[in-house]
Amino acid sequence: MPRLKLGVLISGRGSNLAALIAASADPFYPAEVALVISNRDGAAGLAHAERANIPHAVLPHREPSDFAREAGALLRRSGVELVCLAGFMRILDAHFVESWRDRMVNIHPSLLPAFPGLHAQRQAIAAGVRFSGCTVHFVRAEVDSGPIIAQGIVPVCEGDDEEALSARILEVEHRLYPLAVKLIAEGRVKIAGGTVAVAGALAPELAVTNPAEERLARRFF
Repeated sequence: MPRLKLGVLISGRGSNLAALIAASADPFYPAEVALVISNRDGAAGLAHAERANIPHAVLPHREPSDFAREAGALLRRSGVELVCLAGFMRILDAHFVESWRDRMVNIHPSLLPAFPGLHAQRQAIAAGVRFSGCTVHFVRAEVDSGPIIAQGIVPVCEGDDEEALSARILEVEHRLYPLAVKLIAEGRVKIAGGTVAVAGALAPELAVTNPAEERLARRFF
């Protein structure tokens, strides 16, 4: 059965790109990375594409419309069916977003709709929340908005700084993003009324523990 072709957009280290590449190395995984695009020349994440022999390109345009035009052409030429934003630190052209409506996803390091935008982990610590996490969602023109596909939860521990919380969330991101893409590739994700329904999904059993213990009582996925 043909695998869903992914186009991954990055700006930096590309650790979530690496997670998607690692997942697609399994021949039974229903998706594969067909193209990587960076808006920054020298982005460390491009090395992941090079090592995996995945076609990649750099489009360092300042104007969103210029990036949208060239990126769109490359994605279509590569047969990309789902665009995955993986640490892509640039506002996308609204027409580009709309052209990939329900075919573009993003992962954000908070439990959206809480703490959108930059430095989400810093926002979480400042707000004094006891749990944070990450969210995979379909992309809309508004920043960090769109129907939520999946979320992963981590505790905010006593004494956490932005770096410590970011590292804890990132570990969950690397599991959650491939899972969400897998659900989409299997045709199990449907959008109805602005929300997502996942066919055959089981609700996780949530057992709350003291966040200071720096662990979760159960795995969520």
